[in-house]
Amino acid sequence: MISFNKPYLCGNELRYIQDAVSSMKISGNGKYTRRCQEFFEETYRFKKCLLTTSCTDALEMAAILCEITLGDEVIVPSYTFVSTVNAFVLRGAKIVFVDSNQGHPGMDEDQLASLITPKTKVIVAVHYAGVACDMDKIMALAAKYGLFVVEDAAQAIDSYYKGKPLGGIGHLAAFSFHETKNIISGEGGMLVVNDERFISRSEIIWEKGTNRSAFFKGEVDKYGWVDIGSSFLPSEIIAAFLWAQVECLGTIQRRRSEIWQNYYRGLDPLQKSLKLKLPIIPDYASNNAHLFYILLSDFEVRDRLIQFLKLRNMHAVFHYLSLHKSPYYKAKHDGRVLPQCDYYNDGLLRLPFYYELSADDQQAVIDAILSFFE
Repeated sequence: MISFNKPYLCGNELRYIQDAVSSMKISGNGKYTRRCQEFFEETYRFKKCLLTTSCTDALEMAAILCEITLGDEVIVPSYTFVSTVNAFVLRGAKIVFVDSNQGHPGMDEDQLASLITPKTKVIVAVHYAGVACDMDKIMALAAKYGLFVVEDAAQAIDSYYKGKPLGGIGHLAAFSFHETKNIISGEGGMLVVNDERFISRSEIIWEKGTNRSAFFKGEVDKYGWVDIGSSFLPSEIIAAFLWAQVECLGTIQRRRSEIWQNYYRGLDPLQKSLKLKLPIIPDYASNNAHLFYILLSDFEVRDRLIQFLKLRNMHAVFHYLSLHKSPYYKAKHDGRVLPQCDYYNDGLLRLPFYYELSADDQQAVIDAILSFFE
């Protein structure tokens, strides 16, 4: 079986985990936590980074920091993972879904202005496949209407918008280190704080609502419960694993880029013959090679292709089911038709993609897809 995903180990993961265990400091916020956070702050110039146990946790922290309360409206693309929305629903928000772009699955930024009301508080920019939303348009609207921007950068590590690192443009951002991402820690995530007014409170929320971080830095002589929060920080074991991945980020990115380009070149003849569509990378965006997808005419063709590949021991999968049609939120949606979300919902197919995908296996996938359309 050519699997859809296979976690890649750089080599030092177990050594660093053993070091963390031997140090007798395996709860959160130890040396590996600090190393990872400092790397992202120094490399990408993020103002404050806090490792979390998941990207979901980072998004939940963002919702708390934005002080979402019952009735606040949050604009989110419908074509995204449920965590993007759930974090704000948990705080009482009303979700206003925006359709996807015609060129790529990210949000249609030109529709945002028509969705803003006096109750709107946050725009969540989801960088699908690590490809940037048009952040100039989003940030301009946020400034005009006094809104917060949260970047859901779960898939966007080491990706850029006009030379600016994704996750460093909005007021807050959330990253994922789930085993399907470019660099991983099994489960894991990170909150990025770019607005200084949120920094102190973010550390309190991160530490269960206490000022424990300030205490350990010597900023207060004792710590106590000062705000709401939860246990968002991961153990040193997770951070140690992540540090091994961080060290080989450049190597991982180069290899993933090779795989992405090979798919594009191999399948481009089918795009030219109008059998399918390939990903579009806007001029303002970089490509971090998070995943490779093809766009098919409808779900029937997609399902036939999935089965065709499965019979050849190749695992390809579709992606999100549009949230505006989900069993939980369908009745709460305002009824607008979101045709581009439906298009990606029905036609997008992700191909096997991981660091150790061999040239022969990748060519076998390409040849199988070419054969299907013949």
